[in-house]
Amino acid sequence: MLKAIFFDLDGTLLPMDEDLFTKIYFKLLTEKMSIYGYEPHKLIDSIWLGTKAMYKNNGKFVSNEECFWKVFADIYGKDNLKDKKLFDSFYTNEFKKTKIVCGNNPYSHQIIEFCKKQGIMCFLTTNPIFPRSGTLTRMNFVNLKEEDFELITTYENCAYCKPSPEYFTTILQKYNLSPQEVIVFGNNDLEDGLCALKANLKCYLVGHNLIKHQDLEFQFEEIEMKNVIDVINKEKNDRAK
Repeated sequence: MLKAIFFDLDGTLLPMDEDLFTKIYFKLLTEKMSIYGYEPHKLIDSIWLGTKAMYKNNGKFVSNEECFWKVFADIYGKDNLKDKKLFDSFYTNEFKKTKIVCGNNPYSHQIIEFCKKQGIMCFLTTNPIFPRSGTLTRMNFVNLKEEDFELITTYENCAYCKPSPEYFTTILQKYNLSPQEVIVFGNNDLEDGLCALKANLKCYLVGHNLIKHQDLEFQFEEIEMKNVIDVINKEKNDRAK
């Protein structure tokens, strides 16, 4: 029986060229934070170091949020943690300007509404390296709302990142789901595909912003966004047998 679907956000429900998105994101962030004394190159390096630490988080001690800000404090000092509110403000306000490098997806809301009518739970399994405010901002670019999902993974509520399979297995355990009751839609053959495979989940790669790794030995079925509902119907029927 199909009970739930795990949807990636960036490059999947929200079309984007992730390299271009990252460039405008850092441009906007450094413009804001330079006013408060943060040298742009050092700040960008610090963000990458914090992100790397989140990717390595093993879930045993701290959330990804705590992991990131520990790195920040090690670089800038604990006194500068007071500036976290400035970063939070950025993700609620200036971060909205990244929409300029994101595409439109007329199917996103349609897919979620279809799942709801079918009684299928929807999870937004975006890699949890952004705060909740930043994720909600990006969701709004394709008219998705917090209430559309059972769970939205953010750096506050996660202690793993994709491609660690524990990222998916932790969600399965929390919501009492078996791998046979879930399918994954993503755009990255490593962070979505291989991560899902290691958690015994079936994954489809969706859309035009696919990220592939030449050294990856596994292949995942690729579909168009317009075909997602048909695939969900097929999976639902197959799993009902």
